[in-house]
Amino acid sequence: MPMSAPNPDQTQSQLETLYACVAACERCATACLHEADVPLMTRCINLCRDCADVCALAARLVARGSAYAEALLTQCEAICRACADECGQHSHRHCQECAEACRRCA
Repeated sequence: MPMSAPNPDQTQSQLETLYACVAACERCATACLHEADVPLMTRCINLCRDCADVCALAARLVARGSAYAEALLTQCEAICRACADECGQHSHRHCQECAEACRRCA
């Protein structure tokens, strides 16, 4: 598949959203590790880590105009929704902030 030239405005907006999600997920996973009941937060931590990794890779593919970016963005949307759903169930501020970032990214 040939690579298409990215639209600079759209690309910048996508990158900002993706990287904001990466940062929120990383912060949330780290903060969850310091909660009183870490075992209760296991699914949240795992989803945040997975979401951060997928969004970071998606951002790199978008930035380079990869022909595979759209396929990964579809997966990114799915994991962002799952992460938002999980984080949204917890009352911790970091979880709520992560859920919102994931919703924006999805």
